[in-house]
Amino acid sequence: MLFKKPKKYSEENLYEVLQACTENVSAAQEYLYQSHYSFAKSISLRYCNNAEDAEEVLNDSFIKVFNNLAKFDMTKPFKAWLRTILVNTSIDYYRKSQRETPVISLEPYHEKPMDSNIIDELNAEELLKLVQELSPSYRTVLMMYAIDGYNHQEIAERLGISEGTSKSNLARARQNLVILIEKKRKYELVEQKRNTGI
Repeated sequence: MLFKKPKKYSEENLYEVLQACTENVSAAQEYLYQSHYSFAKSISLRYCNNAEDAEEVLNDSFIKVFNNLAKFDMTKPFKAWLRTILVNTSIDYYRKSQRETPVISLEPYHEKPMDSNIIDELNAEELLKLVQELSPSYRTVLMMYAIDGYNHQEIAERLGISEGTSKSNLARARQNLVILIEKKRKYELVEQKRNTGI
């Protein structure tokens, strides 16, 4: 009896991979998961406190991908669709993990631009670590607004909060991020002086 050679999948034939995934071909599903793992992890990490939570969001997202792939319009970019699923799953995960009712801010809000220079000095990995130190409510609003392009009305609807709370959380997220960056700088200066003996 002749055995069929296992099919090799590649990014160049993504349409073929997606078609095979809709037919529940495990090799194709594994390839899709592995080839998009880093991209997916980078998105889920932005919303989660730690790598374990990010992994859970990532796995839940891929389950949704495989369950809904037959509905996906193959003429559209797959990564954009996957990104939407990851962001939505991250938001759902945040909402599920919230135990406290958000406090509605009644203070007038005036958004101030964040000093971009202070952010530009950090690489993506350093920035991600600092963002993960923010509280979940601040981090989620910051990611939705600054990275994924939601406006305050959309954030309020998705998270079940008021627009005022969304704006307030964004302002506080930015302030806290600047404080964290300044603390990091001071620590690095102290370490540098200690190492150079100054």
